[in-house]
Amino acid sequence: MLPYNPKLKQPSGRLRSSMTDAERRLWMRVRGKQILDVQFYRQKPLGEYIVDFYAPKARLVVEVDGGQHFEPAQASYDEGRSRYLSTLGLQVVRFTNFEVLTQLDAVIEEIFGCVRARKNPP
Repeated sequence: MLPYNPKLKQPSGRLRSSMTDAERRLWMRVRGKQILDVQFYRQKPLGEYIVDFYAPKARLVVEVDGGQHFEPAQASYDEGRSRYLSTLGLQVVRFTNFEVLTQLDAVIEEIFGCVRARKNPP
């Protein structure tokens, strides 16, 4: 099990109950082991962060980013966060809200490919 800050459990619960439309749509397509029988968790604390979606069996983090993630300060923060998560052996893939809302099948296909590659490494 990966380390996490126990103080993040309560905030992660609040985030689960107030997911964005894009997060809800994606959750409906990844929950319940729909992708290669891999379990995803939503708003999961990992280290000092809360990630949008996490698949431990594939060591995959999926982030759904709103417009604020394009601001230079937020983009820099996200980059550092992704670097930290990669030190834990995790792959981070990011999609925008717009991509999830307008191209959900393509997003699922990319997640499927990541899960397949990470679940069954060469």
